[in-house]
Amino acid sequence: MGCQESKANRIRPHRRFDRTVTPEKVVTRSLWKEGVQCPVDDRQAFKIKQSWKGIRRNMEVTGIEMFMRLFRSNSELQAMFKGFKDIKTDSELRSNEALENHATLVMTTLDDAITHIDNYEYVKDLLYRTSATHTKFTGFQPAYFMHVKEPFLEAVRVTLGDRYTDNMQNIYTIAITYVLQTLKEGMEEALK
Repeated sequence: MGCQESKANRIRPHRRFDRTVTPEKVVTRSLWKEGVQCPVDDRQAFKIKQSWKGIRRNMEVTGIEMFMRLFRSNSELQAMFKGFKDIKTDSELRSNEALENHATLVMTTLDDAITHIDNYEYVKDLLYRTSATHTKFTGFQPAYFMHVKEPFLEAVRVTLGDRYTDNMQNIYTIAITYVLQTLKEGMEEALK
């Protein structure tokens, strides 16, 4: 009970963490490990679902912010959208109905994927179907999905504010990397 020997038995060895493990490596490893299909563990799935409620209340604004950041860093992608390809100013683009509609559509898909992040088959099917629709857009390449990663993370950071901790950033990075890789793979499959 209170003796030194029983206390010594309760001491757990210090765990060493591999600081070279990035969220991308975690996703890749989890997708390739036999029997592991969910990119996040149960606790991370719970946390992202809880956190996502803050995004869900502001999906339109978050989606527009994501696309604004995407087009700032990848202006060639804006040219692919006929509804707003010729808009030059940020204020006009932010208030453009076509962008608003597309941002809401994209965020609705992300909402469905993230709220079901622990259901691999459902999410994979959803994302494969979504990515297959992009084959009809002339010039759209599967790799373009990956350009959304940083703009998405920044938009989520802006929306969540102080609730966007380092831990939540890590979880969102794992989740969006998984989502975007799956979209990319789905479009590659559809193009075969």
